[in-house]
Amino acid sequence: MRALVLEKKGELSLRDIALPLDVGPDDVRIAIHTVGVCGSDVHYYTHGAIGSYVVRAPMVLGHEASGTVVEIGANVRTLKVGDRVCMEPGVPNMSSRATKLGIYNVDPDVTFWATPPVHGVLAPYAVHPAAFTYRLPDNVSFAEGAMVEPFAIGMQAAARARIVPGDVAVVVGCGPIGIMIALAALAGGCSRVFISDFSAPKLKIAAQYPGIVPVNIGEQSLVDAIRVATDGWGADIVFEASGNPKAFANLFDIVRPGGAVVLVGLPVEPVDINVPAAISKEVRIETVFRYANIFDRALQLIASGKVDLNPLITGTYAFGDSIEAFERAASARPDDVKLQILMSGEEG
Repeated sequence: MRALVLEKKGELSLRDIALPLDVGPDDVRIAIHTVGVCGSDVHYYTHGAIGSYVVRAPMVLGHEASGTVVEIGANVRTLKVGDRVCMEPGVPNMSSRATKLGIYNVDPDVTFWATPPVHGVLAPYAVHPAAFTYRLPDNVSFAEGAMVEPFAIGMQAAARARIVPGDVAVVVGCGPIGIMIALAALAGGCSRVFISDFSAPKLKIAAQYPGIVPVNIGEQSLVDAIRVATDGWGADIVFEASGNPKAFANLFDIVRPGGAVVLVGLPVEPVDINVPAAISKEVRIETVFRYANIFDRALQLIASGKVDLNPLITGTYAFGDSIEAFERAASARPDDVKLQILMSGEEG
């Protein structure tokens, strides 16, 4: 099949590559329709590695996807040919201790699309377990279906935060995941969510949503803004979604005593954390790595109409222009949030 292949760091090509398409008894084969360009895909393109995951051989990119079922395995009863679906890209070892504990997102044996050495799905077809394939409701488009995966990270972050209705939250970083965390936090019961960044265009997009308050940290101090907004008390929850080492310096100045800091952004290098500041406030620290047992909930919330992700889609490319899409994503244009690649040539 013709696929978008990361040959090595900094080199992409659209070419034929042999990919496994045998459908097992519990699998489905999917004609891929829409694939989102994720920051991790871009990082593999620009850096060739994320932590211990290193691109050592050509790899097909893409893991945020939707499509149509074209073949089902003998044991599949939950799906049928013609169903529009989205797919949870990480498949755990179902007998692992992590999976049995319900934390399959941290299963060391998980196979995750477009994570070396596992191929992604920027190709015409993919085979996937039916258990990790979800039917799209009629009112959810393919484009929205391909947004369920990143939104699930926001949902995981909101769940880890243990939101209490009325909480005030702060999200540091107004990228795609940052905005989705803000939306998930509002859906989870937060009364207000402040979101900070240097990018005025991204903050403007986030500010379209009622309940999200933008803070341009190029113009004002986030610590001061939250101090004023909370009468000096601090935010109930602070989500770190930028991965920028500098952002960790004042996290515990923003959060209230007894509040929570949720770490979502993944720094490339180790960072310093002010442990005395955290201890003096008895701050609860949570971490987020992908998601577990929440993908279907993310889809249901989108289908309910309570969360509209369409304003976050700032560019759509044909499959033949995939390399151009990645070059644009790597350039980090300030007005871009989420780029998508249309495999079929038809929207819907």
